[in-house]
Amino acid sequence: MNNLSTKDFVMSANTTELAALCQEIRERACTGEFDQQAYVSQDIINKLKEIGVYRAFVPKRFGGNEWSPKQFCELIEQLSKADGSVGWVASFGMSPAYLGSLPEATLEQLYKDSPDLVFAGGIFPPQPAEITDDGVVVSGRWKFSSGCMGADIIGVGISPQKDNEAQGLPRMAVMPAHQAQIEMTWDTVGLKGTGSHDLVVKDVLVAKEWTFVRGEASKLPEPFFKYPSLSLATQVLTVVGIGVAAAALEEFQKLAPGKASITGGAEIANRPVTQYEFAQAEAEFRAARVWFYETMQIVWDEIVQGRKATAEQISDMRLSCTHAARVCARVTRKMQMLAGMTAIYTNNPFSRFVNDTHVVTQHAFMGDATLQNAGLVSFGMKPTPGYL
Repeated sequence: MNNLSTKDFVMSANTTELAALCQEIRERACTGEFDQQAYVSQDIINKLKEIGVYRAFVPKRFGGNEWSPKQFCELIEQLSKADGSVGWVASFGMSPAYLGSLPEATLEQLYKDSPDLVFAGGIFPPQPAEITDDGVVVSGRWKFSSGCMGADIIGVGISPQKDNEAQGLPRMAVMPAHQAQIEMTWDTVGLKGTGSHDLVVKDVLVAKEWTFVRGEASKLPEPFFKYPSLSLATQVLTVVGIGVAAAALEEFQKLAPGKASITGGAEIANRPVTQYEFAQAEAEFRAARVWFYETMQIVWDEIVQGRKATAEQISDMRLSCTHAARVCARVTRKMQMLAGMTAIYTNNPFSRFVNDTHVVTQHAFMGDATLQNAGLVSFGMKPTPGYL
């Protein structure tokens, strides 16, 4: 297993490359490039491949790096500090958590040329797919396919049918991206550059070995495939909000010492209310961030030691995600308020920070149901299916 930490990664030969990429992403995001075109440009996707985003969780035997969840999330946090949309698209480098449920022979074929494959998925609602002797015939439309404009492969949710009757559990069908059409429907208040457009598939035959039951545990032996996949899917999105909030705090620290009021008041940094509010926001952010990574590391350590994480430990991961996402949204809004009137313009970075972090809180993984389920676990009761 690769024990390369983010600190080691930063100290490695990739340090300059990562820093240069983040600077480029930041500059291009500020011009509105990704937001205006509603997707992350292909040359940035290629550079994400080069720094190892998409091979991070791929087993070494398929050419991957076998990073831990914490290592991956720390990298996504850095990319999200540069731009939330780029971080969100990069977060789907966690795709081996899904694809690991494919048969091993299929994975060998999938990764035979390169482990640097960009995956985009459209899951809900599962669309009827007719079973044939050769596989399943897939047709339908799926929403929220983040990063689909730069994807190499896609996965869509299907409900296999025979004579118009469902056969077994919903599955995902995996196919080359060119077999799907993309309808550019993504027009949102935040994370505009994620390109989470609609996927449309028409009568594509997918062999059975390129489908898998959604939620089915992977049979691969590497520790990563024992990690709770739903928790990881939540964590890689939550950390986008963490990166954006960190960027907002840093941006305000640069702004405050030199910004004065048009009424002739003191510079923002010299105002007691600003000092109080900033310190409080920074403390809440740091505490939420530490707990987020702590719960992740606890579960990973259990898995590496060959043990199974408890329901309480997994619930802590889910609860820390919802908590962190909401804290980050509050922090970015506070920084925008403290920055004054200039921060209300559409092209102001504080506006983008606020909109991006609030979109993170809207995701179903961070909804109020998480709080209810966490409470049930705390009281020794069973949460709703799918929470753990």
